[in-house]
Amino acid sequence: MRHVTIYTTDKEYNHFVELARNLQYVKKIELDNGSSKEEITDNIKAGLKEVQLFKRGKLKTTPAKDFLHEL
Repeated sequence: MRHVTIYTTDKEYNHFVELARNLQYVKKIELDNGSSKEEITDNIKAGLKEVQLFKRGKLKTTPAKDFLHEL
């Protein structure tokens, strides 16, 4: 089986997905819905909690130098 990646504008996105769903030979559609505002807010809150834990000494982190060497 082969796959196709298509980049389109937000305006045409829903139309294209609906079109693809109506094609008999399309076996699977994976949608990239992006992150919602709520997910982004939750991720930021989790990050801030981690910073607070680090400042209190309750969370160990990797030094930036070591992190960059891993890349």
